[in-house]
Amino acid sequence: MPAIVLVGAQWGDEGKGKATDLLGSGVDYVVKFNGGNNAGHTVVIGEEKYALHLLPSGILSPGVTPVIANGVVIDLGVLIEELDGLEARGVDTSKLRISANAHVIPPYNRTLDRVTERFLGKRRIGTTGRGIGPTYADKMNRIGIRVQDLYDTSILQQKIEGALEVKNQTLVKIFNRRAVGVDEVMDELLRHAERIRPMVGDTALELCAALDEGQTVLFEAGQATLLDVDHGTYPFVTSSNATSGGACTGSGVPPTRVDRVIGIFKAYTTRVGEGPFPTELNDQSGDFLRTSGAEFGTTTGRPRRCGWADVVIGRYAQRINGITDMVLTKLDVLTGLETIPVCVAYEVQGERFEEMPVNQSDFHHAKPVYEELAGWSEDITGCRTFDELPLHAQLYVRRLEELMKTRISVIGVGPGREQSIVLHDMLSSVEA
Repeated sequence: MPAIVLVGAQWGDEGKGKATDLLGSGVDYVVKFNGGNNAGHTVVIGEEKYALHLLPSGILSPGVTPVIANGVVIDLGVLIEELDGLEARGVDTSKLRISANAHVIPPYNRTLDRVTERFLGKRRIGTTGRGIGPTYADKMNRIGIRVQDLYDTSILQQKIEGALEVKNQTLVKIFNRRAVGVDEVMDELLRHAERIRPMVGDTALELCAALDEGQTVLFEAGQATLLDVDHGTYPFVTSSNATSGGACTGSGVPPTRVDRVIGIFKAYTTRVGEGPFPTELNDQSGDFLRTSGAEFGTTTGRPRRCGWADVVIGRYAQRINGITDMVLTKLDVLTGLETIPVCVAYEVQGERFEEMPVNQSDFHHAKPVYEELAGWSEDITGCRTFDELPLHAQLYVRRLEELMKTRISVIGVGPGREQSIVLHDMLSSVEA
């Protein structure tokens, strides 16, 4: 049985949570392998709406084992708050597994994240201020704190003392903030240690054993391709690998076990935070997409920047991730438009780019080259088969499929779990 990776094919907020939930009944494990509580998933089940920030979406599917793997950075307070919130609504969270090798976010990194962004001013990256970046930096600098450290207080204290020798110098002498005490950090990190102890283990071993037993494992990326620290629009990116390769390093499951990669592509494009965005609309069309699509951050509440679909980044995502299936979300948001532009190439100082420019400056100055497609006015939220879609909606889907050079297997026509058109079984073989 397969290991399947699910990734965002744009700048995030494509609807990965709904896609994971849609696959939930057909998988045994759902694994979060990167990021932290800096990105959210919204899942609608019947009349219930769930906003998840740190937990894998699979926690809402009965029978699925949700896993927070080693590539994730964990804010323990947020984790407990989220678990308590779900349990209060009757969701069983007892099957959650947490990697002992995952790093935790200490309070001093949240402080550093916020003050650094303010200090950068116009040069800010647009982080959520939740300590994600500084914690990944600590990981690479080998001064990070892991979940397993919570259960050896001597090691934990040594690590905190070592980190604060540097962190307090920065806080006090550069940012004019008070020094952070070792005891207050210890208290915060140990507050929830016993609560999560039964969930902590060698998740890499558990996942490989599950695959050996013929179970299906779904890896769920946080953020998206264009936010990947290596392959995204650097430096306006996240602090981890949000592409399919990150599923292996972030979980301990080798690439030879991955059977397929599912990309999530919204029928238009959004972005949160700073950075270039070729198809961005600062006009009535952008307002229409933002309002109709309810484009406000699940985690931050920030209004998202909106623009037309960009198949240049779609092709890039397909290539970088090895996408075998694309899920097209929020097609219903485009209903009512007479024409729908699709960006098929860029123009930079008179030169046409069919693919993503490798040069950061070229991408920053890229002008979209549009192809105009006919719109539709019919309500499509009740459609459950491709043939039920209006002709122009069908043509829009087929043109995106052709331009991105990968099959579209699912079409989202509304926020609900049931508001999907399934064209291909994503759990079957690629040749099916």
